[in-house]
Amino acid sequence: MASSGDHDDIIKSISDAPPTHYMVKIESFSLLTKHAIERYETESFEAGGYKWKLVLYPNGNKSKNTKDHVSVYLALADSSSLSPGWEVHAVFRLYLLDQNKDNYLILQGNERRFHAVKREWGFDKFIPTGTFSDASNGYLMEDTCMFGADVFVSKERRSGRGECLSMIKDATSSKHVWKIENFSKLDKESYDSNAFFAGDRKWKVRFYPTGTKQGTGTHLSIYLTLVDPETISDGTKIFAEFTIRIFDQLQGRHIAGKVTKWFSRSSSEHGWVKYVSMVYFTQPNSGLLLKDVCLVEADVCVHGITSAI
Repeated sequence: MASSGDHDDIIKSISDAPPTHYMVKIESFSLLTKHAIERYETESFEAGGYKWKLVLYPNGNKSKNTKDHVSVYLALADSSSLSPGWEVHAVFRLYLLDQNKDNYLILQGNERRFHAVKREWGFDKFIPTGTFSDASNGYLMEDTCMFGADVFVSKERRSGRGECLSMIKDATSSKHVWKIENFSKLDKESYDSNAFFAGDRKWKVRFYPTGTKQGTGTHLSIYLTLVDPETISDGTKIFAEFTIRIFDQLQGRHIAGKVTKWFSRSSSEHGWVKYVSMVYFTQPNSGLLLKDVCLVEADVCVHGITSAI
């Protein structure tokens, strides 16, 4: 018996009329198994103003613990094109051609809600593999079969705002060393390092040689900054752990600050207004400024990203 992923009522029928929106003919169906193709997605097709795909599991959807059945689903082809919070309600029918009788087995479930998080609905147990493979039933003839779909969009709406937090397992850090020369001749308010990548984002270190805000005139100020923050979409936040250190070039007694912060379009810079006092920094025995050169290292690890849904 056919079943959907959530065991809702299923309408099973027979029709002489073919699907109007999409059909896929699969020749040498048995080779899907031979070549270990567990999941097959068709090209996209349009229905109701949206693009869709048929998704087939020749030997059942293992993620749903489905065995001895063919699993068939309808999926939004590009859910990323949906605006945050947008959802599409649709009723759909999935077809399988009976080549003996020249008619179609049709399965239809309840109206479904497609959105960025749940973009695929269908039938875990569309048809038993034994029934499907038996040539007397007409579904698989000369190793060829034909599936199809009709999609009827019933309504569209924007739901309340939401977000998705994706934490990164086994996140790796990226290090960047910046050599600042001729320190005594620096005459600008701030200087930026070259950009570097960490967690698929570009970053830079911003250095204020005579301080900024409450540290002006007494301390060096230093920050980690996102490059091109205007390219980050609203609702996106980046959770990063970072360390900024200045090397002691004499004795290896480096100074460092370490913190975890959320970066976003509106909060693209974090660091220390009073990173180190200018008195200590310029002391010859501190090793932080040697031959008018200081070495700054940024160590950045992105642990998570929040995006709007």
